Amino acid sequence: MPRLSDVIAALDALWPPALAESWDAVGLVCGDPAADVTRVVFAVDPVQEVVDEAVEAGADLLVTHHPLYLRGTTTVAPVGPAGFKGRVVHDLIRAGVALYVAHTNADRADPGVSDALAAAVGLRVTGPLVPDPADPEGRRGLGRIGVLDETLSLAEFAEQAARGLPTTATGLRIAGDPAAPIRSVAVCGGSGDSLFAQVRAAGVDAYLTADLRHHPASEARQAAGGTPALLDAAHWATEWPWCPQAAREVDALAERNGWALSTQVSYAVTDPWTAHAPSASPVPSSSPGAPR
Repeated sequence: MPRLSDVIAALDALWPPALAESWDAVGLVCGDPAADVTRVVFAVDPVQEVVDEAVEAGADLLVTHHPLYLRGTTTVAPVGPAGFKGRVVHDLIRAGVALYVAHTNADRADPGVSDALAAAVGLRVTGPLVPDPADPEGRRGLGRIGVLDETLSLAEFAEQAARGLPTTATGLRIAGDPAAPIRSVAVCGGSGDSLFAQVRAAGVDAYLTADLRHHPASEARQAAGGTPALLDAAHWATEWPWCPQAAREVDALAERNGWALSTQVSYAVTDPWTAHAPSASPVPSSSPGAPR
């Protein structure tokens, strides 16, 4: 069986830390490099329910997309405002479970987070949305551009995308004519409204991402004359498809190296939104309490 140091070296080759943004916190968070690894669990968020699942599964390594400590810390005490993070660290160490993070380096890798998102919603990837400057002719980079096997209406593509992504309370929000023809689509796992300029330059029919804010989305629609159509999914939902993709990559590594290593994907829904109440009407006819 491999040691943690062997597995980490292999993960760093899959998702090179050098690809991460300068502000990011990726790599090994806790764990003994000399410890043996026989089971790896993959998840988006290093939250308590995921840690509990990894411990119960007898995992030696938990790989998450989101960092536990992104902005640094001076304590891992399990008390105080950030005590929930300290409890995670204590529980992991007590159970002998290492934690490894692949965040923006996994976004830019080939295959990366947006490859998994594209596959989940039925797209054939043709290239990156924002190519890696060090590998501009390859597939590394932020986001992906893909095409559908056949042209669909925006409404039909939205339904297809919703079926391909894990269920969340918010589902998909759509901006555009439901009957508009859609063939080429840009996608970006996670928050993607900083890439509107590249999306417009790509000339795609639609853009699917997460966390679209009002002003950037409104300005993008106005500036481009109503195109591309926008599809806004839950952040967690756009990144979760990476987990089974990453598990398959590690399975292949284990087979090539002759490692007795098994993988498991967490199906815990860690999206923070838990319910959705649709509005009764687009614009209230009067404010509450106002005379009629």
